[in-house]
Amino acid sequence: MSDVSGRVRRAFGDHNSFENRDGGTFESTATAFDGRVGVKEDGAEVTFDVTVRVPMLDAVVEGDVADVVEDGWYETFALRTEDIGGVTKADRDLTVDVRREGEEAVVETSFSDVNERRGVDDAGAVIDYVEGTYVQGVIPGYEYTDPVASLISRASEAAGSDSGTPL
Repeated sequence: MSDVSGRVRRAFGDHNSFENRDGGTFESTATAFDGRVGVKEDGAEVTFDVTVRVPMLDAVVEGDVADVVEDGWYETFALRTEDIGGVTKADRDLTVDVRREGEEAVVETSFSDVNERRGVDDAGAVIDYVEGTYVQGVIPGYEYTDPVASLISRASEAAGSDSGTPL
């Protein structure tokens, strides 16, 4: 992808959760997973190609995960990510592609917007949604390694507090 305009770079820079990687690709710094946004401009319209890579369960647990458990987890994760359009500011009917690549599940979607700031916000929301969906789908009873162990710990801490006061 080629270099993007100043307005798009500023929108990503002001968002504070992305770093520019190669002119047209921005990496999320707000997630433990690999979340990237590729950007293409066509006049005033900006296309955001969002890709999030998350580990399959077997890649982040001590020991083995049975194939039937791994397959069931993946199918559920894929179904849950279909609702991803509901987290965006703009009313978007997003097509989501979820596939397995080795020890990862890859979630991809794409959308266009003439408002680059709203588009960056929506790209960040999509990445956050994938991370949240992943954490919700973690199966109890396994000993998880990082980055999932850290995500579970953060989620537990957040759930155990109400306005900063521990329960």
